Amino acid sequence: MRGVDITNVMSVDVEDYFQVGAFEHTIHRDHWERWPCRVEANIERILLLFERHKLRATFFTLGWIAERYPGVVRSLVDAGHELASHGYGHQRAMALSRGEFRQDVTRAKHLLEDLGGVAVAGYRAPSFSIGHRNLWALDVLAEAGHRYSSSIYPIAHDHYGMPGAPRFPYRPEQCPALLEMPPTTVDWRGRNLPAAGGGFFRLLPYAASRWLIERVNGHDRRPAMFYFHPWEVDPGQPRVAGAPLKSRFRHYVNLGRMEGKLDRLCHDFRWDRADRVYAEELAA
Repeated sequence: MRGVDITNVMSVDVEDYFQVGAFEHTIHRDHWERWPCRVEANIERILLLFERHKLRATFFTLGWIAERYPGVVRSLVDAGHELASHGYGHQRAMALSRGEFRQDVTRAKHLLEDLGGVAVAGYRAPSFSIGHRNLWALDVLAEAGHRYSSSIYPIAHDHYGMPGAPRFPYRPEQCPALLEMPPTTVDWRGRNLPAAGGGFFRLLPYAASRWLIERVNGHDRRPAMFYFHPWEVDPGQPRVAGAPLKSRFRHYVNLGRMEGKLDRLCHDFRWDRADRVYAEELAA
């Protein structure tokens, strides 16, 4: 296909199934070590998929994962992907004080850079948890040495979102030293529709997601920012008992179809790393 000559951003949030926001009230973080970690095998599957399509991506990697599975970090860098930060402990930024947030992002950045041997320019907040109530977090990211963030989702959502934020990369008035790269949305009759992946990609028919990205490429003439997680290609992951029905639906819906849909997505559009797609904006 690839009818529009625009290269989009492919990104992966590297965390495991027991660390997701949907289960944060069911699995205490002190119990993470008790759950079998499946991230190594899932990253290997993703790297093979990307290599088949000669695709390079940005991996927003959790420090907790990197510390325990340093081989994951090295495999990403060795394959030519961009190493970026997802923080250390997968705590929502809005739940942390300024000092706690600084400690989390600084710890993760130093750890990733030591393990990967590369500079870490990008950061994505867990659950896109930077919004109008904690824009101070952008200053902390810049002070820590990050050059860009992908943490403000311009949609209305029950857990996150800042609907009035710009839809495409911009330098926030509060922190012009940092470039914010929002997950992609489509402006439909004055409302921003999520078009960046995640659970929406698993829930919707592939044709709907393809149309959303085609509209951004064709109508807006802008790149899309897509994301997913390693656990989303793993239908055999352990089931978490006791979580609310809504959380379980969001997490498990269509896991068995995800890898096939990703394969089509990789084929149908052009993809690359965030730092290369937005190199001019980062240099400005």
